[in-house]
Amino acid sequence: MNIRSCFAHDLFQGKTVFITGGGSGINLGIARNFAAVGADLGILGRSQDKLNAAAAELRALGARVSTHAADVRDYPALEKAMRDAREELGPIHTLICGAAGNFPLPAEQISPNGFKSVVDIDLLGSFHTCRAAFEQLQETRGNIIFISAGMAFMPYAFQAHVGAAKAGIDNMMRNLALEWGRFGIRCNSIAPGPIEGTEGVRRLVPEGSADALKQAIPLGRFGTPDDIGQLSVFLASPLASYITGTLVVADGGQNLPGSGAWTQLIMTEMAKAGKSSA
Repeated sequence: MNIRSCFAHDLFQGKTVFITGGGSGINLGIARNFAAVGADLGILGRSQDKLNAAAAELRALGARVSTHAADVRDYPALEKAMRDAREELGPIHTLICGAAGNFPLPAEQISPNGFKSVVDIDLLGSFHTCRAAFEQLQETRGNIIFISAGMAFMPYAFQAHVGAAKAGIDNMMRNLALEWGRFGIRCNSIAPGPIEGTEGVRRLVPEGSADALKQAIPLGRFGTPDDIGQLSVFLASPLASYITGTLVVADGGQNLPGSGAWTQLIMTEMAKAGKSSA
């Protein structure tokens, strides 16, 4: 479904949306949907080549775009990116905290540095992003959307590091919603299920297992970047003006029966690859 069939094409005209991890995957899908409703876009990531390709795609949709090569773990670089985006596009109205790291590995094989890296990118990086954008969001009475995951509330095999980071993000989201509501800032999380064509699916769904996993999802399919992009536009829009402190699960019902199907698939495939000590 084209988002313009549901939302006015100028819904976000004159408003700046800043997206970390915006050069690819789910976050680029979010950017495309905001571009379709008139938003100006600041996208941040570690690869300038990816950012350039994403910017070209978004500009073809009519958006004004600024790109910022930086790591969310580097707070001074993030602050500079926020200042530069404001100068180019205007103050931030919607902030998408989408930068993330992941790799499937049994907990006994995750190095302390590997665990820390995921927590630093996901959780610390999300705090850095919110803190650096706070003054602009206070000015616009804007909103923040965090990209969470089912691992935040459901144990998944070989995802101990990700689950810890995402659970921390959702708790922080609620705290910020509580504290920053007085500034007119709304905070919510989206927990996507498997999204086709993304790096996450390529890394986490064992080759040849996609059809079996889809059968375990009540809606019978993987999501698309547009599924998450359209939901993001809704949550950032005036239609959701009284929604804050909420985790919205957009997973086709994947987590309703638990993570057993995922566990069976991933543990079998990882054992074949010799990565499990079980």
